[in-house]
Amino acid sequence: MSDDAVLDGVGPAFSRLRRSSPASGKDLSRNLVLNVVAERTGEATVGAIAQELGIDQSVASRMVSDCIHQGCLRREASQQDGRRTVLKLTPDGEALREHFAAEQRRAFEDITRGWAADERLRFARMLIQYAEDAAAMRKRERL
Repeated sequence: MSDDAVLDGVGPAFSRLRRSSPASGKDLSRNLVLNVVAERTGEATVGAIAQELGIDQSVASRMVSDCIHQGCLRREASQQDGRRTVLKLTPDGEALREHFAAEQRRAFEDITRGWAADERLRFARMLIQYAEDAAAMRKRERL
């Protein structure tokens, strides 16, 4: 394969990864929301989640409501603006987030079980760097 063909295959490969996720739709949504709340440096609000995930606020609101109903998140008054509501992980939410991370690690190890250990670790490091760089790019585009 040419270099261009390899690079052209990245988008479809990401699409296949998304479709082959072992998580159900609800679990995938909860995992996304819980990770946004946990990783957020500022206050986590429904609007911030919508912006981070690139979805409508109404969709984010339904996802957050599901997480609250499941006991994974709780609403609190903002320390910066008491009129605003912020979201916090509950102990159950943190446990579910850890469960999802363990499932994802098992899937990664299973998928890459035939790889050399150094290749697996190199790919993992590069994937983490890619995700961090993509997040930084999204943040720059919002400014």
